[in-house]
Amino acid sequence: MTDIKIPEIGSDVAKAAKDIAAVAKDATYVVIGAGVLGYQQAQVQRQELRKWLAEPKADIEDRVAAVRTDLSDALHAVDSTVDNLATRLEEVIERMEAAVAPLEDRLPLQARDMAKQAHIQAKEARSQIRSRIPSVAV
Repeated sequence: MTDIKIPEIGSDVAKAAKDIAAVAKDATYVVIGAGVLGYQQAQVQRQELRKWLAEPKADIEDRVAAVRTDLSDALHAVDSTVDNLATRLEEVIERMEAAVAPLEDRLPLQARDMAKQAHIQAKEARSQIRSRIPSVAV
């Protein structure tokens, strides 16, 4: 019979176990490294998303501030215009009253009294109107 050599199982099993352990160890390191890299990439993407979402907010806040400034300027301009118109109207009324005053002196006493009452009521009405006009005082 021919001699058949049977390899020693004990030494081969120990070597195979060491190789399997080394492969499992390397696989574990690869999985942990891939997990760490994935986590870091997720963190970077989260930061980029946060920046991307913050930019429109800052842009909107700038636009709102600009609109507020424009609106405030417009309100001040309207307030100034209303004040100017009220002042001009007062001047026109005073001129008309000054022009009509000599004619009122020629009226009979009762008509003169009625004209003076009309002047008083007109002044009260003007002061009430002026007090109800909102003023932009900011």
